[in-house]
Amino acid sequence: MKDLLKKAVAEIIGTFVLVFFACGVAALTSGHLVPTALAFGLVIVAMAYSIGRISGCHINPAVSLGCLLAKRMTLKEFFVYVCAQIIGGFLGALALFGIMKMAGLPIAETAASNLAVNYGSEGLTAGTIIGALLVEIILTCVFVYVILNVTAENSGAGKKAGIIIGLTLTLVHLIGIPLTGTSVNPARSLATALGNLIFTGDATAISQVWMFIVGPLLGGALAALLYGLLHKEQKA
Repeated sequence: MKDLLKKAVAEIIGTFVLVFFACGVAALTSGHLVPTALAFGLVIVAMAYSIGRISGCHINPAVSLGCLLAKRMTLKEFFVYVCAQIIGGFLGALALFGIMKMAGLPIAETAASNLAVNYGSEGLTAGTIIGALLVEIILTCVFVYVILNVTAENSGAGKKAGIIIGLTLTLVHLIGIPLTGTSVNPARSLATALGNLIFTGDATAISQVWMFIVGPLLGGALAALLYGLLHKEQKA
């Protein structure tokens, strides 16, 4: 129980750092593509080599789902991880938007995309919903599939795994930011949508956040399925 508590605290810290720093860069650079993509990747690298030894540095419910389905964690661990990630993300969003407001930055006048929230479109249609879901499923599937591979005992990645995962997340954001703002992480999307609602009163992001929960979770599950089919003869 003590070890699980340590893992939960590590996941809270990691998800807090992800939202505060990476989403903070997105907000303060008006969602500029390259700095934002690099910020997300660099946070993963930093956290992988700090809390990775404690919890594995999931800081993402989609990653935890992939690990659960790949039989790398128990159902109890999964629920604890996801709760910790949601808490950490929400605290990160409160800190980020709260500091922005105290600093006198024009939060209310800033576009939702600049506040690092995810969005499908101003007026959702069946096409934009399906498109957003497909983008998130594909991007998350690739991201989680890479994680499952490079963290396998026989992968050969070793100490380079954190760098590989961070670079993969950077790549995912480079294509995903212009499309959906890139989620691939339900905790990150829920946190910023709630923060946006609390500090601006804008309910657009929270009304669309379900897409950025469902899409990444489906992508994580698909990644675990592919990993199981293609690598079932290998030791996890």
